[in-house]
Amino acid sequence: MFRYFIRMAYMGTDFNGWQVQPGAPTIQEEIEKCLSLLLKEPVRLTGAGRTDTGVHAHEFYAHFDCSHRPEMLSQIHPVYKSNRFLPPSIAVLDIFPVDSKAHARFHALDRTYHYYICTRKDPFYTGRAWIQERPMDMKAMQEAAGLLLQHEDFSSFARSNTQVKTNICKVYEAHWEEDGHILYFRIRADRFLRNMVRAIVGTMVDIGRGKLGANDFQKIIEAKDRRRAGYSAPACGLFLVKIRYPDHIFNASASF
Repeated sequence: MFRYFIRMAYMGTDFNGWQVQPGAPTIQEEIEKCLSLLLKEPVRLTGAGRTDTGVHAHEFYAHFDCSHRPEMLSQIHPVYKSNRFLPPSIAVLDIFPVDSKAHARFHALDRTYHYYICTRKDPFYTGRAWIQERPMDMKAMQEAAGLLLQHEDFSSFARSNTQVKTNICKVYEAHWEEDGHILYFRIRADRFLRNMVRAIVGTMVDIGRGKLGANDFQKIIEAKDRRRAGYSAPACGLFLVKIRYPDHIFNASASF
C-alpha cells in the first residue's frame, strides 16, 4: 500500500463538519466516495483534525492509503477528476505521495484559524462572517487576545462532555486585525479543543461591547469552567486557514 496526502479547501455551510456521521452530509464522506470511485477501491481518509458543522477551511489535509503506485496514480489525474465529481463547495488542491508513516493529524505542528466579523450588512460576507453592527472596543479585545499567550489550560473554552485527555494547548499567536468594515481574529496553536475558537471569540465580543473587561477575561481563563465564558460565536465566521507540517513530510513529493 502507498500513502498519499490530500490538500483541500471547502465551504462548510452545507455540511455537518468534516468527520463522517451517520445520516448527515460531511466533507470526509464526499471525498471518500469520490476517491473510491476514481481509484476503484475503498478509500478511507484520516483528517488533520475535525471542523464542526458550518465551519470552513482554506486549507485542510488528510491522508489515505491505496494500492496505486505514484506513477499509476498520476495517470488517473486524481486532482482534476476529483474536482469534476465533487460539489462546488469542495475543492481538491493537491494529492501527493508521502512516507508510509506520515500522519496528517499527528505530524501537524500547528494550525491557524481566522474568525471574521462584519460590522455592516454586506451580501458578499453572508454565510462567511458574523454580522455585528454595534461598535466594539478593539483595544480591549486586543488586550484580551494577548492574555491567551500566557495560558495553556483552556477548559473554560472547551465543549463539555468530550472525550479528550487534556485541555492543554500552546497558543503561539492571537490578535485582532481590522480592514475597513471587516474584523478578524487570528489564532495559531499546536492544537485546538472543540468549539474553542468560537467560545473565545464570543467572550471577546462581550469585552468589545463593554459587558466584560480584560481582567474578567483573565479570571474566566483561570476558572477552567465553560460556564464562566460567553456564548460561542456562530460557525459561519470560522475558517481554518493553515496547517503547518515538518519539511520532511513534503520532501520528494510530486503533486498530481
